[in-house]
Amino acid sequence: MARFDSSNIRNVAFLGHQGSGKTSLVEALAFVSGLTTQKGEVEKKNTLSDYTADEQRRQMSIQTAVVPIVYKDHKINLIDIPGNDDFVGEAIGVTRVVKGAVLVIDGSVGVQMTTIKHWNTIRRRGIPAFIFVNKLEKDGANFDEVLEEIRTKLGKEAIPFCYPLGHGNSFDGYVNVVDMNAVKDDGKNLVSEELFGDKKAKVDSLHDAILEAVAGTSDELLEKYFGGEELSIEEIHGGLRTGVLSGELVPVLVGSALKNVGLRTMLDMFIDYLPNPADLKPLEATDESGNIVERKSSVDEPFSAYVFKTVCDPYAGVINLIKVNSGSLKVGEEVYVNGSTQRVGALYSMCGKNLNAIPEIFAGDIGAVTRMEGVASTMTLCSPKSVITYKPVKYPTAVLFRAIVLKNKNDEAKIGPALAKIQLEDPTIEVKRNNETKQLLLGGVSNSQLDYVLEKLKNLYKIDVATEEMKIVYRESIKATGQAIGRYVKQSGGSGFYGVVDMRFEPAEENCFAEEVFGGAVPKNYFPAVEKGFFEAVKTGPLAGFPVIGVKAVLVDGKYHPVDSNEAAFKMAAILAFKEAYPKCKPIILEPIMKITVNVESKYTGDVMSDLNTRRARIQNMVEGEHGTQEIEALIPEAEIIDYATQLKSITQASGYFNREFYSYEEVPQYLVDKVVKENKINNN
Repeated sequence: MARFDSSNIRNVAFLGHQGSGKTSLVEALAFVSGLTTQKGEVEKKNTLSDYTADEQRRQMSIQTAVVPIVYKDHKINLIDIPGNDDFVGEAIGVTRVVKGAVLVIDGSVGVQMTTIKHWNTIRRRGIPAFIFVNKLEKDGANFDEVLEEIRTKLGKEAIPFCYPLGHGNSFDGYVNVVDMNAVKDDGKNLVSEELFGDKKAKVDSLHDAILEAVAGTSDELLEKYFGGEELSIEEIHGGLRTGVLSGELVPVLVGSALKNVGLRTMLDMFIDYLPNPADLKPLEATDESGNIVERKSSVDEPFSAYVFKTVCDPYAGVINLIKVNSGSLKVGEEVYVNGSTQRVGALYSMCGKNLNAIPEIFAGDIGAVTRMEGVASTMTLCSPKSVITYKPVKYPTAVLFRAIVLKNKNDEAKIGPALAKIQLEDPTIEVKRNNETKQLLLGGVSNSQLDYVLEKLKNLYKIDVATEEMKIVYRESIKATGQAIGRYVKQSGGSGFYGVVDMRFEPAEENCFAEEVFGGAVPKNYFPAVEKGFFEAVKTGPLAGFPVIGVKAVLVDGKYHPVDSNEAAFKMAAILAFKEAYPKCKPIILEPIMKITVNVESKYTGDVMSDLNTRRARIQNMVEGEHGTQEIEALIPEAEIIDYATQLKSITQASGYFNREFYSYEEVPQYLVDKVVKENKINNN
């Protein structure tokens, strides 16, 4: 592929609800632009962007795919993003690096829940966007109804730049409301049409709305418009571009990916109205001293790039997709990444699964690098002579966990590397081993996402696993001070054991050891052994076997024998003293408390709050979010949110989501203690 200057590059993400036709639309654009000679179909499992076995079997996008096309001397990187909310990390990663988006809506269905979520992501990131009403060839498709729904649910900024001619099976063309050209479009040829009667009146009113919107983009145009002067076509296009780039205008386009209708107009509008990388304000990063620096999308700047997606390919290995923010990069040059300098052995332009080798990549473009050690999503690549770091995107935390158990012990060596590759590809997946419960935990944002990971383990990595419920990691502690003597004396001739300690145990912020021994009752050289015994004793609490936290142990007195005393004896004496004193210290069970941030539409706030109250949550804060949402911050026992992701989706009709992080340990209410001990006791000491 030839070199393209930044001004001739467009990076466009395609988002929308699952089934809205994003993949088919990208495929149709590749065909219309001449990239392919035969259009692939999702049902035939031969599309460019849905190329993995899992995607073809499910007939849905699972991971991001890039399809670069050339149209009218411009390179347009089409980025197909999964519409399924289980793979939300894909949209988060891509929308960090693009400044153009198409929100695809099924014209026979209208605005759906994920449509709104993706729209909020686009607006939050300040990405100029189009809305494409697809599938207007389907029975029941009604553009006027969908447009009203768009303007109600997504915002009044949505302005139709096109209007369909015909509906259902008779849909075969559209009016470019900007230029007032009506055409029939069979996917190959555009034939001019005349407008009459009600249709002409409708289009005239839409054109007037566009003129009014254009006038609002500058004082000069506003004065001219209200003075009765006609706006030139150049002024209209310029004003519309200004409005689109600022987000004040959102063009609504119409078409059919199935019939290839409306696609060339869309491509023309990408060039006319979406920003090229050189249009964008400089990007901010930090240098090695932590100072803010800027990088322009220019080849004259030092090289820098951001890794927005990592793919693990069975043949090519780890592939990192990068957006070049500044400068240029040639094969063989060195880059600084993740704390070290590495040589770039190969550069690629990636089209679906195909890697096409390129000698150099320039500012504003998207490409791929392979075989770079320790490189993954969110990392910055840069010139070793000008080291900077772009702020990494923040992915949602895992909120659902399952323990996985290998069905075949021979797979123990395979499971770690397989899960590591899955995590590389999807940063929302979390894997952790709990040494206390002996469980290997797999976490994600939904049950169906975890099901997909388990399928991938079985089908791709040939690892079969069973799952079980995650065990909560409880703790023990004390509420009062207690004291006891620990005696470990074994003397039966020859070398024996003799250690006696008098120890006090009291509540504290953290486990710690001190001594208050007077007169050498216990020699100082045995103090470390006593301390070691205490820290070994708290590993397993006498109450239920959970680790004990928040205890200060104080050695106050003791006895020793000049011959039989040794470190082992004093270590065992400390353990015995702890066990003897523990019942006197009012032992309690502690449970992990999580801090959660729940994001919901305002209309569901009451139901969500009621549900949280039944889960022993303590509401900490509630603030109004963007686009009619509420953000609820609460502290809640981990035991109460094992299934919360599923329940929250049910309460909010799949619109709500939350993040979680560990906050602290707190005492289990007395009425739940017996239940917790019975269900979780791990040691009978």
